[in-house]
Amino acid sequence: MKEKSAVMSKITSVYGVKGWVKVISYAQEKENICKYKGWVLDSSGKKRTVKVLDCKSHGSGLVARFEGCNDRELAKQYCGSLVTIPQSELPNLGDGEYYWHQLEGMKVATLDSVLLGTVSHLIETGSNDVLVVKKCKDSLDGKERLIPYLPDQVVKSVDLEKGLIEVDWEPDF
Repeated sequence: MKEKSAVMSKITSVYGVKGWVKVISYAQEKENICKYKGWVLDSSGKKRTVKVLDCKSHGSGLVARFEGCNDRELAKQYCGSLVTIPQSELPNLGDGEYYWHQLEGMKVATLDSVLLGTVSHLIETGSNDVLVVKKCKDSLDGKERLIPYLPDQVVKSVDLEKGLIEVDWEPDF
């Protein structure tokens, strides 16, 4: 069985003329992606592994350079690629902490067991992360809901084994 990967960042464009690329990191600490020296790049389902020679902070993002890529034209082939890391290489988190990929696909229900849908993805807003919940089989309705990911306030429990997130949220909202 093929190991699952977690999307950690995206290559947006080339940087300079010596083969560097600009990278938007999705990690809470943007530089964490730099700790991994082997990135699996996913470009429209086509995957390839690259060896990271250099990676550093640059403005609000990062810049990186790969083995065998020493000019701007070669670097263009990486633009638009998602940077993934095998899930087995991710560090273990503390109790009550989750990677986004663990929450995606989980069912979301109210405290009264009203099924609102499943987590499609999460978005970062600056103040807190937001669960994007879309309809699923047996969900209350077809509405898309944006639910703040606020542990203990809105998100009351996350059960990875059951695939269920329980929220204190009004179904009409």
